[in-house]
Amino acid sequence: TDAESNTRKKTFTEVQTERSEQAERTVLIKCPPKLNEKKLLQYLSSHGNIESHFFFENRGIHALIEFSEKNSIASLQDAIGIPSSAEHHVVPFKSRLFTFTLKNPVSQAAEETPVHLSPQSHIPVKELIQKLCDADSISSQMYILLNEYQLTEENIKLRFLACSLVRDFARAYFPDSTVKPFGSSVNTFGKLGCDVDMFLDFHDIQKHGTKMKKGPFEMEYQMKRLPSERLATQKILSVIGDCLDNFGPGCMGVQKILNARCPLVKFSHHPTGFQCDLSVSNSIAIKSSELLYIYGCLDSRVRALVFSVRCWARIHGLTNSVPGTWITNFSLTMMVMFFLQKRSPPIIPTLDQLKELADEKDKHVIGGYDCSFVSDLSKIKPTKNTETLDVLLGDFFEYFGNFDFRKNSINLRKGKEVNKPESSPLYIWNPFEQDLNISKNVNQPQLEKFVAMARESAWMLQKEDKTQQVINKEPWGLAALLIPFGKSNPSKMKNRMKGLGSETIRSLLDSLKLNNANSLQKAVGK
Repeated sequence: TDAESNTRKKTFTEVQTERSEQAERTVLIKCPPKLNEKKLLQYLSSHGNIESHFFFENRGIHALIEFSEKNSIASLQDAIGIPSSAEHHVVPFKSRLFTFTLKNPVSQAAEETPVHLSPQSHIPVKELIQKLCDADSISSQMYILLNEYQLTEENIKLRFLACSLVRDFARAYFPDSTVKPFGSSVNTFGKLGCDVDMFLDFHDIQKHGTKMKKGPFEMEYQMKRLPSERLATQKILSVIGDCLDNFGPGCMGVQKILNARCPLVKFSHHPTGFQCDLSVSNSIAIKSSELLYIYGCLDSRVRALVFSVRCWARIHGLTNSVPGTWITNFSLTMMVMFFLQKRSPPIIPTLDQLKELADEKDKHVIGGYDCSFVSDLSKIKPTKNTETLDVLLGDFFEYFGNFDFRKNSINLRKGKEVNKPESSPLYIWNPFEQDLNISKNVNQPQLEKFVAMARESAWMLQKEDKTQQVINKEPWGLAALLIPFGKSNPSKMKNRMKGLGSETIRSLLDSLKLNNANSLQKAVGK
């Protein structure tokens, strides 16, 4: 928001460090269904001052408690008992997950008060569409969607706590290691309910690893040597995966996927309710998260447009939660960024412009790729562009509905279309690994379906008669775009398919039928 932009915006690293540090002073407590909030907080305060707390629902009520001092947790842990149970034997790992029960629930029941629960998931599409219909412009519709879908302060705290709890396990083997979130949890584009991507980092070791410079001798650690970094990654993840599986309270469904291009461990973290993916540090992935963080902070229209386009794509089956030949959310986000770089005047700078603003501390070369760009947001001049989101949404669909995908690729470094270096249907340059296409997975039918949907949406926004639709109580603006298209009038769709190959049209119409059936089922079923 503009009110906040007067205060200095924190850099990505400052925000990460602050939140990781907060998470280290945090515990998670499962509470009884009948709860006296005041008494719980009073009891916990005897161990130290509570900085903040909130309650949420996830198979029962939980409280996240952030203490002001880290040592309050040790004090609390000293006072906590081990669960006694005749039919189970417990793994004696003492974490920061606790269960709070009342000794005699009946006498205390009279004092309990309903606690305020922070939502950890977004509203169903059906409810969203109703909310959007009451707005007064497409722009306000887009901000409503953003507010419903974006991560809340509480949800972000929970994500960092999940990483911090995994870190406690990693430290049993590697005392200097950290576990940090990357991707949508931190790049300002995550929506409620998205997975937590986390990575294990040993880089703090290298900081004081610069060899002793003084004196005539050198000292270094004796360490086990392996033929490749990949093998080391696989071994480390395998052991930590086993550790979470065997000893981690609430870590369920642990899957080790060690032969993937990027080896990872997937698991479900029941106490926080997150689906987690743990991999070993990937500096380029962090740079991508930071770049998106910068773009997301520069102008409020950036996130509003991305969230609306992503929601639109999901409803029309253009994106999918399972990997395949679909466009990914990351590719879609990069397409929105590119579109905003191409406005006149541009709404966000190109990556080359951000690189020119970089100073010494921003210089990063990773694996031979130059990943330098400015980290201080105040060095970036705000845009002079004043276009409304109403205009930008329509123009986005118009722009990509008529983009020459056969000839051109999308390059965010330069902010302009460049001839395609190879023949993938959709070519989006990886902003950092310059020889990679981030949308290599997308096939021709999926791209043509995207183009058809973009044209249809541009057309719907242009021909719209809002007053009439409001009178008729019909969805209008963004709301009309979030309803599967075949539903209202399938014959309209066919007229605008001219110029697409006939076999594509056939597969397109089939996939439309399929997707509409699915997305309607999902929209209704939610």
